[in-house]
Amino acid sequence: MEYSTFPANDGTTLAFQSSLPLTSSPSPANDTIILFLHGFSGSSAYFTRNFPALSQHSWVLALDTRGHGRSGHSKGGYHVARLASDLRDFLLHIHSLNPAKRHKITAIGQSIGAAIIWTYIELFGDGEFTSFIFVDQAPLQDRDWRFGWDEKKAHRGCYDEKSMLAAQEAWVERPEETYVGLVNECLGYRYLPSSEDRDRSAEERKEDEEYFTRISRACDGRWLARLLADHTRYDHREACELITKPTLVLAGKRSGCFSLEGMGEIVERVRNGRGSNMESKAQMSVFGSGHWLFWEEPERFNQEVSEWVHRWA
Repeated sequence: MEYSTFPANDGTTLAFQSSLPLTSSPSPANDTIILFLHGFSGSSAYFTRNFPALSQHSWVLALDTRGHGRSGHSKGGYHVARLASDLRDFLLHIHSLNPAKRHKITAIGQSIGAAIIWTYIELFGDGEFTSFIFVDQAPLQDRDWRFGWDEKKAHRGCYDEKSMLAAQEAWVERPEETYVGLVNECLGYRYLPSSEDRDRSAEERKEDEEYFTRISRACDGRWLARLLADHTRYDHREACELITKPTLVLAGKRSGCFSLEGMGEIVERVRNGRGSNMESKAQMSVFGSGHWLFWEEPERFNQEVSEWVHRWA
């Protein structure tokens, strides 16, 4: 994987990784693209355990979203809609490398990455994509008592004004503690340990913590806090009904962020939306790990992603 950059429409420089050199025709013979969008306070480096296997048969791209990783840290832009606009600019950049070629793109959105894709679909439609994979994100973080969206479906820790303000304060005032808290919440073996986790060495646990906290340190806590306020308020349930392309939800049974019931709503909304014959094209697969299931179970993740991508290519 190699890093490259492109300008967003406001001049902010955004970075991404590519499994192929960016020549005038950087595409494998089958023209499939797997496009990764990482989670909150993350970066494209989240998927280092997935790139080698998936890039064997597809062109793999992974964006560092605005304010994350190696991408520019603009003063504003702490809105999911701004990040969706950046995704639009990214796709235009990729298409500009070879305008005559039509790629088959599977977008993989993990956590807020899924929210970015749902917002993109609401603004621009899903015509650019062949299929979708959403990784451990419910379509609404906050509880919505009016429509039955309670603690069984909402985010486990940040779900209303009070909990959101507390999370904002933590990201600004106690960043190091919050970075570690994120790791404890997102790795299933730390959030909900099982007997099988006893074999994990102290060295492995330490390496995981250092890896993910280092990625979070690349972000500005105040900027993240403002993005968090925007993210938790977004309601993507109706946006999921606009999806017309095959959709796979990958959920962590030991996620410290979302319940299986909340993530199952995506499948139901897609099946009952405007797409035709979506019953078999919208599915959910449950992993035994947590929010970062792509890290804890990379072999299974890579296999399911590869099979899904080439099933619909």
